[in-house]
Amino acid sequence: MGRTKEAIAEGLSIATAAARLAVRNRILVDTIARGGQFDGEVFAELARETLRSLADEQDQAAERVTHQRKRAWGRFSDSSGTHDYRDRDTRNLRRRAKQSRGVAKELRALADDPERVKALVGDARIAAWGDVEANLSQRLDVEGMTADADPEYAQMRKARMDALRMVDLARLASQAKRRAKDRAAADEAKEPSDAAESGKSGKKKKSTAR
Repeated sequence: MGRTKEAIAEGLSIATAAARLAVRNRILVDTIARGGQFDGEVFAELARETLRSLADEQDQAAERVTHQRKRAWGRFSDSSGTHDYRDRDTRNLRRRAKQSRGVAKELRALADDPERVKALVGDARIAAWGDVEANLSQRLDVEGMTADADPEYAQMRKARMDALRMVDLARLASQAKRRAKDRAAADEAKEPSDAAESGKSGKKKKSTAR
């Protein structure tokens, strides 16, 4: 297999994985999160749309590289940046454009093949349920964990208790001291006011007695 064919095969593999991921995510949302029914044809259409969209992106990439190659032709000065191509880059740019067009062609062929699309949807469905199974299993393991089953239970418990003593209890003690100090300050501020009220009351009584 030549370099171009290898690059096309690799690009097709990456794009197919991206399409499968998109279908898997939609399955998770539509049939699991929203409680809908799995409809293979609906997800097959999504797969076809995704594959064709990825093919369009590859065609656009080929056009962009072709434009860059035409600009680079006949330019022999030093390059000023990564994408500032020169005549010496035209061969590589031509190969990249060919690879992108090859990937686009393979993606459209895949989208037009019902059996391969069905297989892609099937793989996406398996991946989606695999994620659900893994999450449920992890949750059950955590909720059902006991000190005997977890070899790090004692160590983690000690760490949690140390954190509680150093952080939570210290914070609570600090808050209690601050509240007590605030109450004491409020009481001190209130005492002169009470004394003043008592003085006024005494004067009124003397005045009445006269």
